[in-house]
Amino acid sequence: MTRKQKHLLYRILTAAVLFALGRLLPLSEWAEMGVFLVCYAVIGWDIVWKAITNILSGQVFDENFLMTIATIGALILGEHSEGVAVMLFYQVGEWFQSYAVSKSRKSIAGLMDIRPDYANVERNGKLEQVDPEEVLVGDTIVVKPGERVPLDGKIIKGTSALDTSALTGESMPRDVGPGMDVISGCINQTGILTIQTTKEFGESTVSKILDLVENASDKKGKTENFITRFARYFTPAVVFAAIALAILPPLVTGQAFTIWIYRALTFLVISCPCALVISIPLSFFGGIGGASKLGVLVKGSNYLESLSHAETVVFDKTGTLTKGSFAVTEIDPVGMKDKELLELAAYAEDYSNHPISLSIKKAYGKKVDSNRITDVQEIAGHGVQAIIDGEVVLAGNAKLMEKDHIRYTPSNSVGTVVYLACNGSYSGCILIEDEIKADAPDAIKALKEIGVRKTVMLTGDADAVGQKVAKRLGLDQVYTELLPADKVDRVEELLQLKSEKGKLVFVGDGINDAPVLARADVGIAMGGLGSDAAIEAADVVLMTDEPSKIAAVIKIARKTIGIANQNIVFALGVKLLVLILGALGYANMWAAVFADVGVSIIAILNAIRAMRVKKFDSSVH
Repeated sequence: MTRKQKHLLYRILTAAVLFALGRLLPLSEWAEMGVFLVCYAVIGWDIVWKAITNILSGQVFDENFLMTIATIGALILGEHSEGVAVMLFYQVGEWFQSYAVSKSRKSIAGLMDIRPDYANVERNGKLEQVDPEEVLVGDTIVVKPGERVPLDGKIIKGTSALDTSALTGESMPRDVGPGMDVISGCINQTGILTIQTTKEFGESTVSKILDLVENASDKKGKTENFITRFARYFTPAVVFAAIALAILPPLVTGQAFTIWIYRALTFLVISCPCALVISIPLSFFGGIGGASKLGVLVKGSNYLESLSHAETVVFDKTGTLTKGSFAVTEIDPVGMKDKELLELAAYAEDYSNHPISLSIKKAYGKKVDSNRITDVQEIAGHGVQAIIDGEVVLAGNAKLMEKDHIRYTPSNSVGTVVYLACNGSYSGCILIEDEIKADAPDAIKALKEIGVRKTVMLTGDADAVGQKVAKRLGLDQVYTELLPADKVDRVEELLQLKSEKGKLVFVGDGINDAPVLARADVGIAMGGLGSDAAIEAADVVLMTDEPSKIAAVIKIARKTIGIANQNIVFALGVKLLVLILGALGYANMWAAVFADVGVSIIAILNAIRAMRVKKFDSSVH
């Protein structure tokens, strides 16, 4: 609880005691009035002062003005207890609002804590503690256990485990060592790391994320904008309606002015738009905060609102649904065992750093004894010839087998096939493919379960490769062999096919998909951790590369919009009913207190639900 909240709570408790004394003690009329006036001064002085200062600055019609006029009017009419009660309960509502906003900020405040306080810079053999903004690109910094990595860079010495939970929502630490890139905002857990910086603080990951979070509330959705406009016109309208209610009926009916002035004051209290003005932005703020707990950054409530209407989800393939890295998926030996064929391939490809070669060596998993390799010749466009243990080994594509007149069995598998031959005899083949991410199939299934009508994949890969991946994942449609410009054209076509209210979401890696991310209704960048392009180009950034979080954030968006709509219907419905009853004389100030403060508190408590994100929401299981 903040100091301001504590101060208001003490005032509320003091005023409540004074109010109870005024109501319960057998006081004279003047003594009772004195107690209630002191009570009013304790609880309402700041509201009255705000109303006066706002009027002087030209901002007349707001909730402070409505409360001040209504309560002072009630005191003048002799309704001391009711006038004080309205102000007391209004302040109770204000306290709940303040508490709710503080609570909703905590999840985002967790992200704000990623800002590093200092950096240990190595200068002249000594460590100096400086502001991260003073560190230059290329400087050497040292991060000790327990400290936060202050800037993006490359590890030049040391191994450790990094806690990235504040950025990604992942609880499992990441192991890092020399040559690996690290990003700012992570917490070093075990070893001492010496890092060479690659970016200035202003361009670092942590700086960009902080800027994104701080500006998220600037982009309002249609619902929020509607409430802002509604309050702007609604408040002056009810003030003039209250004036008319106080003057016209007495003139027409001949009844006493005091009766209708009291009704008009009640009307003012009822019509205060607090419940809407407070709870709707709070719902969206809570939704954005809830998403951040999962490591999903939403740049504004307008994107959250669009996500709730997601109808078509379009994926880029490489780096989004697949890992973007090759892996051995099939080994088909002839006259030898799997591990023997893999060993032969690993030795033949040992000289190369090509992704295919690296994937074979990774699958082999053992250290290559270079003494066994006596000669290596690269055959451009075909593959490689190597002498291993005195035997001639060929490793490459089908053209290499045909060139050396080796009888082989062509593989029907879709992917990159490496054929091998030993001393002129065919030894088998190895299939290498771009790995599908572990949670990608479940991610597509989850999207369909929550009602997304169409899932589409766009890829520049060959048709056979694209079709195979689409079939494995259960996608509805796939476009293959696309150039970057073709992807924009396909998205344009899909935009024409969606319903009027439906939204098209494009999910890409944020690096080479900027045009498509910008064209879609909502652009989501996958694996945004450390990627400048991802953070800048997309409307939503997934700080991990888990496609399963797309369904989770859509569910959060729908929950948020549902809560906002519930609050609108509930608040307007109750207020309209009590307004009619108040104008007819059936609702007094106590009913007005419920219609204003009671409705506000209920709406605020409902809005807080948007922040509650259960752990299973981040998973599709």
